[in-house]
Amino acid sequence: MKFNWNGWLQCFQRRKKSHCLHVDINEIDKNRVFEPVYRSIDFLCDLQYESNEREEVRPNTNREPRSTPDWGLDSINGEHLWVPTAASGDFCYANDCAKHGPRLKCAACRVMAHACCTSNLNFDCKASFRDVGVRQYREQTSTHHHWVHRRSEKGKCANCSKSFQSKLSFSSKEIVAVSCSWCKLAYHNKEACFNVEKIGENCELGAHKTIIVPPSWIVKLPRKGSFKSSLRKSPRDKKSGSASGNSGASSRKKSRDREKDDKDHGNLWVVKPIPSPNIRPVIVFINPKSGGNQGAKLLQKFQWLLNPRQVFDLTQGGPKMALELFQKVPNLRVLACGGDGTVGWVLSILDQIGVSPPPAVGVLPLGTGNDLARALGWGGGYTDEPIGKILSNIGDSDTTLLDRWQVTVEKNPNVNTENDSGKGKENLPLNVVNNYFSLGVDAHIALEFHEAREARPEKFNSRLRNKMFYGQMGGKDLVRRKWKDLSGFVTLECDGQDLTSKLREHRVHAIVFLNIPSYGGGTHPWAATSGWKEPSTEDGLLEVVGLTTYQLPLLQAGGHGTCIAQCSHAKLVTTRTIPMQVDGEACRVLPSIIEIKLLNKATMLTKRRRSNKSQHNIDIKLESLKLPVMKIRMADYELYHSDKDKLKKIAECWKAEPFELDATLDLESLRNILAKELVTVKNFCFLDSCTAERFFRIDRAQEQLHYVTDVASEAVYILEENTVPQNVETTVKKVVVEPETAQTSPRSES
Repeated sequence: MKFNWNGWLQCFQRRKKSHCLHVDINEIDKNRVFEPVYRSIDFLCDLQYESNEREEVRPNTNREPRSTPDWGLDSINGEHLWVPTAASGDFCYANDCAKHGPRLKCAACRVMAHACCTSNLNFDCKASFRDVGVRQYREQTSTHHHWVHRRSEKGKCANCSKSFQSKLSFSSKEIVAVSCSWCKLAYHNKEACFNVEKIGENCELGAHKTIIVPPSWIVKLPRKGSFKSSLRKSPRDKKSGSASGNSGASSRKKSRDREKDDKDHGNLWVVKPIPSPNIRPVIVFINPKSGGNQGAKLLQKFQWLLNPRQVFDLTQGGPKMALELFQKVPNLRVLACGGDGTVGWVLSILDQIGVSPPPAVGVLPLGTGNDLARALGWGGGYTDEPIGKILSNIGDSDTTLLDRWQVTVEKNPNVNTENDSGKGKENLPLNVVNNYFSLGVDAHIALEFHEAREARPEKFNSRLRNKMFYGQMGGKDLVRRKWKDLSGFVTLECDGQDLTSKLREHRVHAIVFLNIPSYGGGTHPWAATSGWKEPSTEDGLLEVVGLTTYQLPLLQAGGHGTCIAQCSHAKLVTTRTIPMQVDGEACRVLPSIIEIKLLNKATMLTKRRRSNKSQHNIDIKLESLKLPVMKIRMADYELYHSDKDKLKKIAECWKAEPFELDATLDLESLRNILAKELVTVKNFCFLDSCTAERFFRIDRAQEQLHYVTDVASEAVYILEENTVPQNVETTVKKVVVEPETAQTSPRSES
């Protein structure tokens, strides 16, 4: 029996449902491969077909191509991330395209199209989030395959383990393979290898499934004000609705609120993780400008291997929005791709947000010095190592602690600074030390390098040239010996002990406070001699080293400086303007009183080594939650259901001590716990207090789908539903009516 293709296509056009697989109706071999597969109409309606006979209207076809995900109100699920490409060997994915010109490639699914064809491409990228209501986001937690037809494919078929046939003709448009852009599995485009059963299978997300953020976790919330309550209009709403004279003011207020929401994109999104000790999701921050053109290329590779919405371009608003969005994800890990300044930026935002417990931060070195990356075992620079291997190392890495030091600067009141001529500053460029703090000749060289690069940036585009500049400036200072009398302008106090005499004894030209062993691009100034403790990044001690202009060039050859002290608190008093630097950021500082003390400890990722078994792993299991249970009465909920802050204030605490709950606990299990602990109230429902701008109830039939972390952040809120007391008769009361009253009663007349 011959398959009725025209009837099938008409049925498909009536359904107009587009999901996963990209198929061109003109490219199907009707008699060989797909005829027995495409007989299932349910399967057919999950495919996306392009035909000259079909014209589908897609929303926002005039949108400018984007290279990073849109986090605004107009974000579209399945939008491609287009980047320019000069690669050859693949054709435009637009139907029957015979055009020429610049081409674009999607970084997330790697389909290709001409720049003029992107708006006509009827094939969606892989879905990176869920665009559903606040009540439906847990109805589907699995991820479907995103099958894409490939005209060329590397590797072997996942079914038959044979290589994909390479076509000699560049004009051939035959589809060779079908691959999933999530798990990267690829199959031959024939029934023996790829059949209908594989379409219905859930995707396991491939080799990096333990670090990928599934699209079901990221939920786009409805626009504020469009939330539909399950309650009827409250008395407050009825009262305000009766005042028709205020309709104009109300309309203007709604307009202002909408404009405010358009600007505040952070409230549009929420991450609803499924807690599991085996999943350690990673969010990636990358500076495309770091490492020449390396950053931009790595951004595209991460978007291909991970969910594009867990990869963030630091030039588009910094890391704050992403860290706030993912701050409640258990076992979260952060990968900072860039120099030491990028890592410090991420750590400072974590301090600002106050994430508890803070996520562990790993480093992919793309900067110049990369001393922190060296100290943590990630190397001194990225050398084209496969990104998949780096992600595997991040997922399997150990954790350690990094001391972070607060630097406070106060103006020295005993020194007149009127003759400074405006060269000095009153504060340092950074007030937190992650790597090292120094003053003297080394900071002078770093400052001259910074000023020269600002003046002629085109001359500082390679690491080799930068190191040559440092060597040249170091040679000049060796001859000039400008800071040979540094100890005459500085007094040093470590843990209450005055060590200025030691500085003068060794005639140091620079003083360095080391928090990590690596300094100045991989040198080790601290000499591991007897009498000192073994340096560590988490011992709460700084290593104080003195350097001369003779010792500075010898550091590159394995030399060391002069060990001054190990201390937990340091104080410096300067009497003239001196160059200083914090983690490579240099400036001239006016005569000041400088104190260094421990701020906190950051959790960092270290590269695991097989021979190193002494490393400790901090986040082995999920931490338990300690949350109070707060009760809201139905009468209050009906009256103030749109005012979350008001309901939080009037909520009653059920128990003085908070409950200690497992992070993987669902609401159905929590109900059983509360039923045993709190026997006074039986009829209640849970309230979601952290997803939308107001509380909303969780259907009891869906409690097994929701976790405690989905609905609670500061406390678990429950709604006490109205019940009829058992000691009150529900029958209609008998009323004795006098004969005269009965005759005059209006009801008796009817």
